[in-house]
Amino acid sequence: MMVRNCVLGWFLTIHLSLVTAWYLPGISPINYCPPPVDSESNCKSEITLLVNKLTSKKSFISFRYDSFDFCSLSSEPSPVENLGQVVFGERLSPSSYEIIFGKEETCKVLCSKKYSHTDYKKYLFITKAIMMGYEHHWVIDNLPVTVCVQTVGGKKYCKTSIPLGCFEGNQDKSDSVCLGIPLAKHRTVLLNHVSLHIVYHPVKDSWSRAGNVKAGRILSVIASPSSIAHPNNAPDCTSKQSLILPSDLKDELKITYTYSVTFEEDLTRKWSSRWDYILDTMPQSNIQWLSILNSCVLTLFLSGLLATILLRTLRRDIARYTELESATAVQEESGWKLVHGDVFRPPNWGMLFSVVVGSGVQIFQMLLVTLFFACLGFLSPANRGALMTCALAVFACLGASSGYASARIYKFFGGLRWKTNVILTATVCPALVFSMFLILNVALWILDSATATPFGTIVALLALWLCVSLPLCFLGAFFGFRKPVFETPVRTNQIPRQIPYQSLYSKPLTAFFIGGLLPFSCIFIQLFFIFNSIWGAQFYYMFGFLFLVFIMLVITISETSILMCYFQLCGEVGFLFISPLIIQYFCFFFLGRIYIYIFIPHFYFLRCTS
Repeated sequence: MMVRNCVLGWFLTIHLSLVTAWYLPGISPINYCPPPVDSESNCKSEITLLVNKLTSKKSFISFRYDSFDFCSLSSEPSPVENLGQVVFGERLSPSSYEIIFGKEETCKVLCSKKYSHTDYKKYLFITKAIMMGYEHHWVIDNLPVTVCVQTVGGKKYCKTSIPLGCFEGNQDKSDSVCLGIPLAKHRTVLLNHVSLHIVYHPVKDSWSRAGNVKAGRILSVIASPSSIAHPNNAPDCTSKQSLILPSDLKDELKITYTYSVTFEEDLTRKWSSRWDYILDTMPQSNIQWLSILNSCVLTLFLSGLLATILLRTLRRDIARYTELESATAVQEESGWKLVHGDVFRPPNWGMLFSVVVGSGVQIFQMLLVTLFFACLGFLSPANRGALMTCALAVFACLGASSGYASARIYKFFGGLRWKTNVILTATVCPALVFSMFLILNVALWILDSATATPFGTIVALLALWLCVSLPLCFLGAFFGFRKPVFETPVRTNQIPRQIPYQSLYSKPLTAFFIGGLLPFSCIFIQLFFIFNSIWGAQFYYMFGFLFLVFIMLVITISETSILMCYFQLCGEVGFLFISPLIIQYFCFFFLGRIYIYIFIPHFYFLRCTS
């Protein structure tokens, strides 16, 4: 035994000595040095500025950078994007901005564009984009280029978008870019100059060359866009005259795009915390506590209501039934006691019931696993597209769970068409979502939107569904059908009992909306921020809050289901309504709420930001 322990300790010591540390939440740092850079140094001098799609809060249609008549892109290949980035619509391309680490630029010309009446279509596309409030999204060193302003309270507010131009009525109260530009009625102003302020942290490490004191790692990139009407002969960034775009092109118009670059050394901040200045200044940080408080109050309210029913009403009913039987020896039963022999009767749509439950188990586990990894920091904003990639991969790998749950329930109902059950479990829910995805994608493709998913990505999603999720669903169903059937605590009556007339509140349609309203009110604040991050091109990173709200949502749904089922049983509703009611909860939570209740904050967000 001692020899074996020594060998095991020696084995672990050797292997642990070979382990190297790595940065968990995001990516490895990139080291930059001023030129010249030799082949032995582990740093680069050229800083690549990547341009992303242009988005607007007034429209869900986003456009690629090259859809506009801006300066041409660089000839370098575009970075490889993962599955999540493509599905979310990120379209990163290298720009023609020439930025050298440590080299400051002042009013450097990027390109010049001339427009005449023959180019009116290209010119009109830019002016309409300014009127709609479209904004740039730039990335340097995997860090979004931000525009930072000082609010009224003196707090610094940074947003990860750069306005394309200014138009009367588009000014944001928290944005000083367009507020300082005098705008006439129905006039558009193009922001054709940008000043980039790059803050870096100097590092004298093993990779840094001796004597190169300006070498470092980028901490932040702050852009200051402005509108300058350059003279035709030479650019002049000191001009105070703004570039106003005329409504018509009677004369030839020349637009000169310029930029400036400055560098600043910062010894107080570290590279590992460079995202803090973006995430801490977002306004959603303070409202998250309101969401937690709202969810806690609702959960406590439902818990108290459920405890009241179980401890008072249920005890009183049992006492009354016991007193009735002992005093009068009457065997007639009333209330929920009448349906004890019908609640476990297989429903008429047992196949659909098992399919929906299996899909619900798969989606629930996918949400749980994805939020768990997000809370650990694996899916941080620094790792672009990781959230959607993880969600899709986990959903496909959890096909075995859906097949197992569906098979167990379908076998309990005495079903014999197990192949049909497995195929429907693996295809119904994904087919509904994928069909809507294809319809929206075709519409975006017709509108030439940047968020339209390419054909190759659609094929990859189909392969992930048919080649991974479907076989795993069959595998899970195989083990599910081999398990013994559930044993019910009571015997099911052979003859179904007739259901009496139901009041309005106990009807399935009423229970459908009332039962879904309470869980929705538990999470509607989080939904607003999620839609804001999707449609407003902002970062959602507070997964700890979201995980807590998700746990409260699960508790709320469970308690709501218990309450609604108890009210149905008190109305002497047995198998004809109890099973469809459970189907409604599964459908409503995993499908119906997505299309009905989630539409409410989506519509509110579009209205409030337009």
